[in-house]
Amino acid sequence: MKQKIYITRKIPAEIVNKLSEQFYVSMWEEEDVPVPYDVLEKEIEDVDGLYCLLTDTIDANLMDKASNLKVISTMAVGYNNIDIQAATDRRIIVTNTPGVLTETTADLTFALLMATSRRLIEASDFLRNGKWKTWSPLLLSGQDIHGSTLGIIGLGSIGQAVARRAKGFNMNVLYYNRSRKLEAEKELGVQYVEKDQLLQESDFVVLLTPFTSETKHLIDAKELSLMKNTAILINTSRGEVVNEVALYESLKEGQIWAAGLDVFQQEPVPTDHPLLTLPNVVTLPHIGSASMQTRTAMAYLAADQLMDGLKGIAPKNTINPMVIKS
Repeated sequence: MKQKIYITRKIPAEIVNKLSEQFYVSMWEEEDVPVPYDVLEKEIEDVDGLYCLLTDTIDANLMDKASNLKVISTMAVGYNNIDIQAATDRRIIVTNTPGVLTETTADLTFALLMATSRRLIEASDFLRNGKWKTWSPLLLSGQDIHGSTLGIIGLGSIGQAVARRAKGFNMNVLYYNRSRKLEAEKELGVQYVEKDQLLQESDFVVLLTPFTSETKHLIDAKELSLMKNTAILINTSRGEVVNEVALYESLKEGQIWAAGLDVFQQEPVPTDHPLLTLPNVVTLPHIGSASMQTRTAMAYLAADQLMDGLKGIAPKNTINPMVIKS
């Protein structure tokens, strides 16, 4: 008897067809609207595999509804929307999709850094709104990127990819990580420093750390107070890594110069969010990996790992490998 899979969002037809060759597949047919939790509660009851997105809350209650669930495959790197301990307790494999989005996310991170420092969005709006009347020496002047100091918090694969891009701009690169990356230091010419020193010396602070209980509000009022008043904060990791209230106050008071944000604590962001009212904030709707090539690769990887898990093959990117080993 074929095993059953439920997909929580409309994905490319070729991937659905690939899964359908070996499994019974049902899917939430909306592309831009997450599956409602109550719908997912019903759909998950008899499935063997779940293909989900970061917008889906996969908690212990939901897993208890699923009598046959063996694998949860998320089309994302982050997995804080999934209760990993609950899955492990129930011997459910959880997989994610790192690696394939490294270079694309690094591209977006550096693009956001450039757009924020050179006030590109603000300048475009200035022109489109008919405000450009004459050339002026300091009109929409920003901050230089070349020759400046970049501080990377979280030197994983994406952090290292950003460091490689920074070297092309002759930037001095500092980093802070839970553990030192000696090979990366040698290869990329980056320097390890403690977090406070990084914040004090950097012209740009880029956050690329995973979200965990330890990294929640890693950047808070204290950390922001250490930064230069000309410094720029870039966050393409997870919104919860930054205390948004503290960030708003810091930007409003000119304690730091600007921020570029691809992620927020609540997503989608409410239109009345205070950070959206500030001219020195560039905001994006969580598009770090949003290239056609990368999103397609992520979708295929999530499908392949789901199929492997259901066939009894250990998926490459298993978050809770103890389920397989024990």
